[in-house]
Amino acid sequence: MTDPIILSQALIRCPSVTPDDAGALGVLEDALKPLGFVCHRLRFEAPNTDPVENLYARLGDSGPNFCFAGHTDVVPVGEASGWRHDPFAADIDGGMLWGRGASDMKCAIAAFVAGLQRYIEKNGKPQGSISLLITGDEEGIAINGTVKVLSWLKERGEKLDHCIVGEPTAVAKTGDMIKIGRRGSMNFRVAVRGTQGHAAYPKRSLNPIPIMADLIARICAWRLDEGSEHFEPSTLAFTTVDVGNPTVNVTPAEIRAGFNIRFNDLHTPDSLMRRIEEIAAEVKATHGGEIGIANSVSGVSFVTKPGPFIGLLEQAITHVTGTKTELSTTGGTSDARFIKDFCPVAELGLPGVTMHKTDECAALTDIESLTRIYETVLELYFAQ
Repeated sequence: MTDPIILSQALIRCPSVTPDDAGALGVLEDALKPLGFVCHRLRFEAPNTDPVENLYARLGDSGPNFCFAGHTDVVPVGEASGWRHDPFAADIDGGMLWGRGASDMKCAIAAFVAGLQRYIEKNGKPQGSISLLITGDEEGIAINGTVKVLSWLKERGEKLDHCIVGEPTAVAKTGDMIKIGRRGSMNFRVAVRGTQGHAAYPKRSLNPIPIMADLIARICAWRLDEGSEHFEPSTLAFTTVDVGNPTVNVTPAEIRAGFNIRFNDLHTPDSLMRRIEEIAAEVKATHGGEIGIANSVSGVSFVTKPGPFIGLLEQAITHVTGTKTELSTTGGTSDARFIKDFCPVAELGLPGVTMHKTDECAALTDIESLTRIYETVLELYFAQ
């Protein structure tokens, strides 16, 4: 039987900082092939990007196909000297497994494998299929990973029926929160152009700084909404304001700024862009100058509404932990934003308190609890 702790250690010891695989997917293949999984290593790349290794593994060739999805890539460790333990040694100390990727999300992947193996040992192969979709491009630009694996599956005529993403969703203990959706994320870049001039003669130029200041004030005053049934209110935050003026006696010709909107299901990228353009037009009418706006969308909001699938996950958690879980749509984005276009998806993983931090770690008890939850999910899913 696969030990989820030992497999977690093996994965953490692969320094798979995006986009390097560093042997992590090979570790998974070695664990899955003896169980009968057919493994496909998928290497994708795009212009001006590094190639990315991905893995799709499937046991069975009929439906329904229950998929576990996740990523083996991790963020950089930062200053390694600031870590209590070597970030890639996977030390166990004080009931915790230490290392980069412990929380986000190599231990959850190990729990996938251990949980499905326990299910198979007890029940044999399911009346359907179990699959794993594992990418090495989640912490990066996310264009050579899950998105392209899903496209590859579609071309092959393979269908996913339901999916769990093993992102760290818990707050204090495994199972205390499921993410049933995520807000959308949209980044804006704004440039205001005026006329450069001498600081002693401001009336002879058009200083873009006050124009940008008014634009920022009006955008920040916009209350996007009051929230919706499954989402908290949308948020807007400026992330940068740049003039790049090295002199003290010249007013600049241009100023740039950037901001991010995390939006719920009351908005679309188009509706948000229209409102920002309306505000910019009001500012331009007041001050003059030229205002240019560009945007990029990381993902749109989505929700897997409570129903049989979410109810099954809640039942599995209660069975293992004896407690009720909270359904949430808070937090950032994940690859669930791509999977939701193919099948109902929810995120269920370890506590995320230490993800991306120095001394990232996971409690051994949480890893075991998550393994049992995944096993129970399969029991309930294929029984129904």
